[in-house]
Amino acid sequence: MSLVLALDVSSSIDENEFALQMGGLSRALRDPSIVQAIVEAGGIQAMAFEWSGRTQVVDIVPWTFLASEADVFAFAGAIGLHERGFDEFPTALGYALGHSAIRLSRAPLSCARAVVDVSGDGVNNEGYEPALAFKNFDFSNVTVNGLVIEGEKPDPVAYYRAEVIHGPGAFVEIARDFADYEAAMKRKLLREINGAALSSLSAPGEGKADDVAGSRYLR
Repeated sequence: MSLVLALDVSSSIDENEFALQMGGLSRALRDPSIVQAIVEAGGIQAMAFEWSGRTQVVDIVPWTFLASEADVFAFAGAIGLHERGFDEFPTALGYALGHSAIRLSRAPLSCARAVVDVSGDGVNNEGYEPALAFKNFDFSNVTVNGLVIEGEKPDPVAYYRAEVIHGPGAFVEIARDFADYEAAMKRKLLREINGAALSSLSAPGEGKADDVAGSRYLR
């Protein structure tokens, strides 16, 4: 499976909420049940980025092949140490989806499943809507799932269900607030990873992996 983790850092998210989001994702990835699911799937390739406005996108971790506990812990550690790139821009969900599609098109390995995992607490309020992203970027055989933090108006849960999730088996996981983010992310990752397996790996000489700080970064 190819997994893109797209994390909302728009202006509605304060520094404490940002810390809960990054720390929650990092701890969720290191949970024994998540590590076991990844290992038993035969490994996954994953990358993570933060997004807010139309051009405010920062890659947190590049495409990385996760096949062991050490790989997952290194990936999670990089997320936990990430310093926020932007904090004062609106919510450009369509652009975040477009960036996700571009990153998937450049993934080093060809996998049977591709999942975009979008976390956010609000609706699109800048740039084109998700529908235009789905129309103009290649989302064939891609599932877009949402992790929505409740509380903002208009209701982001209804918006994600109607406009953001996409593709086979797509779903929305709900966090009551940012303190609930870690538990919601565990549920979401388990649902996405269980049963996933890499298939049709790239030909010899492609998708080379380097050992970097215990994880294998793909280039």
